[in-house]
Amino acid sequence: MTRRDGSAGDADYGVIGHGYRNYRQPEPAFAAAMTTFSVHQWRDLEAGLAELRRVACGPVVIMTCDPDLLERFWLTDYAPEAISTEARRYPSIERIAVGLGGTVDVSRLPIPLNCVDGFSEAYFGRPEMLLDPGARQANSAWSFVSDEAVARFDTDLRRDLDDGTWDLRFGHLRNQPSFEGSLVLIVAKP
Repeated sequence: MTRRDGSAGDADYGVIGHGYRNYRQPEPAFAAAMTTFSVHQWRDLEAGLAELRRVACGPVVIMTCDPDLLERFWLTDYAPEAISTEARRYPSIERIAVGLGGTVDVSRLPIPLNCVDGFSEAYFGRPEMLLDPGARQANSAWSFVSDEAVARFDTDLRRDLDDGTWDLRFGHLRNQPSFEGSLVLIVAKP
């Protein structure tokens, strides 16, 4: 983290496990605070959001997924268990906004076709990638899905790719420059 005056904060900051640590910084110590793809893993969302707000005199920026938009992704047709798992894990945008307070703006983020991040929607136009167990393991939702559901997903998607069914239904995504799925950017100003 960088302080408002441009200096580095003391060494006692960082994430511990799936939570946060009280940074022992004066209020407020930083010009801004940011987190990406993490709020759905926090044990105490409200305490984590309060800590972000406490240490930042300026905006708090959060990149996360809107659970209400997850079903826009074709994966819903092949692995509804993965989508429903994500929907249960991601906090609502309203809950995050209330926890941050101030003026909150939410913008949807288009996901580029060649996105190299390992979240499932990054493969919106490259479905073959999700047949790779390593690509699935990079997304924590799959660790909550039964082995039977994963096997069914693999069989069904592989079949539909081989016989052209996936391309008939979703092939336009292979050339679509971006996809507006569930990815959002939340900017809260005091």
